[in-house]
Amino acid sequence: MNWLLPENLADALPQEAAQVERLRRAVLDLFRGRGFELVQPPMLEYLESLLTGAGQDLDLRTFKLADQLSGRTLGVRADMTPQVARIDAHLLNHQGVTRLCYCGSVLHTLPSSLASSREPIQIGAELYGYAGVEADLEILRLLAAALERIQLKAYRVDLGHVGLFRALAQAARVMPETEETLFNLLQGKDVPGLEALCADLPAPYGAALLSLSGLYGGAEVIDRARALLPALPEVTQALDTLASLIAAVPELPLSIDLSDLRGYHYHNGVVFAAYCPGYPAAVALGGRYDGAGRSFGRARPATGFSMDLRELARLVPQVRPQGAVLAPHAGTDRRLAAHIAALREQGEVVVELLPGETACEGPRCDRKLVCLGEQWIIEAINED
Repeated sequence: MNWLLPENLADALPQEAAQVERLRRAVLDLFRGRGFELVQPPMLEYLESLLTGAGQDLDLRTFKLADQLSGRTLGVRADMTPQVARIDAHLLNHQGVTRLCYCGSVLHTLPSSLASSREPIQIGAELYGYAGVEADLEILRLLAAALERIQLKAYRVDLGHVGLFRALAQAARVMPETEETLFNLLQGKDVPGLEALCADLPAPYGAALLSLSGLYGGAEVIDRARALLPALPEVTQALDTLASLIAAVPELPLSIDLSDLRGYHYHNGVVFAAYCPGYPAAVALGGRYDGAGRSFGRARPATGFSMDLRELARLVPQVRPQGAVLAPHAGTDRRLAAHIAALREQGEVVVELLPGETACEGPRCDRKLVCLGEQWIIEAINED
């Protein structure tokens, strides 16, 4: 039984690994073309660093272990976003806008769903140092471009704003434990539970919090929200931000869901989730988390998004792998060795058989290198 792996962990076999790598290269090349620089944080960090600021929600999802060198507790990263916020705030220390991207494995103590891997390959982009809505627009457009680049166009991108819930809960003087219950009820769209809890809250804030569960749909939701929600400055500003986002990118399938509070404990502005046909869960999550670097010495405006490459690899159209060329063992035949090297320089996959080897068990070989007279030529292999 030594070959068994823990639950929700799996090897990536050649076809999946090739698909993941193709997507990684395509998305990172897109990010680079938009000015996002690649960073590579370590897999392990001191636990307090991983769970500081943006990472506080990750405590239960983080594996913990003792460092034999320092005696301190380490964490295996469950999300790379806090690490990138640390890099921006503490190491790069830029004064203006910083655009960073990343890609790497993260590890979760529990899967996010029954079919999810506990080792997602997280890829994402973050923009630091700009508080205006233009930064959110840039990130939304980057997300749409990334999905389009890998032929997985989103049919819906839900927008929300955690500032609405925060402003209403604060105005209603909701206690922290009640706020957590409200948050969970809204996330689950538990209307009966919300009705019971909001009935005890002062008017008009109880009714406003209850109404959030039904405020989802197209751009018209913003007008409904203006009519139903009290005109607190934070509420008005949040709705204005959402309205400006929808107006600025009519080409994107944006919709509104004001009860979507994903990442509530570290997001503080616009949040969004992208969905693709035939898949129930979001394929990309993001939003604004201003001040994430405060615990690292610099509070900076920040917005970004991330995706799981393992998940995407199952959803995008499968690409038939490039056929390889099967070549005989060159041995001391310099002409054959030179010909094989030239083919590889041209981008061909050439499998050189070892002495006694008669077939290739690896890449699909659809051609073979044969000697015709004094020339080496490529012939098709009959796959029948």
